[in-house]
Amino acid sequence: MTNNPPAPSLKTPRSADSLTQVLGKSERVRDIVEECADDLSSVNTELKRELQDGDVSPGVENAIEKSEAVETKVQDASEVLSAVNSELKEEVRERHILEAHLLSVSKQGDDARHASLHDPLTGLPNRALFSDRLEHGLAVANRNGLHFSVMFLDLDDFKMINDTYGHDVGDVVLQTVAGRLKETTRDDDTVCRYGGDEFLYILMGAESEHDIATVAEKIINAVQVPCAIRVRDIDISLSINPSIGISVFPKDGTTSGALLDMADKAMYRAKRSKAGYAFASAD
Repeated sequence: MTNNPPAPSLKTPRSADSLTQVLGKSERVRDIVEECADDLSSVNTELKRELQDGDVSPGVENAIEKSEAVETKVQDASEVLSAVNSELKEEVRERHILEAHLLSVSKQGDDARHASLHDPLTGLPNRALFSDRLEHGLAVANRNGLHFSVMFLDLDDFKMINDTYGHDVGDVVLQTVAGRLKETTRDDDTVCRYGGDEFLYILMGAESEHDIATVAEKIINAVQVPCAIRVRDIDISLSINPSIGISVFPKDGTTSGALLDMADKAMYRAKRSKAGYAFASAD
């Protein structure tokens, strides 16, 4: 039977910290070699001084020659070690620069990815991320026979705030509302800024309309708390009324487009009736 040679192992390149440890060990070895070279040099000098005036046998002369040859080799090894350590130091420096650059590039990539999936004003997930999570919710619900609902939330008369107080005040209102929506969102749920003064909310796991309505009322109560805003040395207190349209999977739709469309229509019905919220199934 033929024995196949073992496959070569793939080693991960050493980090700068690992190379620094290797350099430290190598420098300690160099110090020991230098000490040995100095000791050999001292011994050889003393031997030659003591034997200089006497008769020296060929064996002793040969021993001294060998000792001097060893001294030369040790000195050469010390010089080689010094050169190697210099190269290692340069390698460590370059690795530190490379690792810092890779860390910076990685952070920039993470920042860019986060920016591409989140609303810059409120920090909430944007349409792209919401769409991805809605599709994921649909897949999980279909696979496990679960229910979930989509809430379409719009702020009543928000345009009037922008027209009366300016867009800077409007931006503060949107940020405040976003913060309150985050506080009412469970870990399994998702809230996003859909655009303008529109927000979307995926509520997972709620089985009954009563449970869903309870969450909608909690959101309305949180958003309606007056916003205290100070702008241009003026204190403003604004009360915001949201209108929420609610669609339920699978009763009101089995696709993301159908659920969003039904929730949008229910939201406009809630806005017209000033009821706060409305279910798509009530049409």
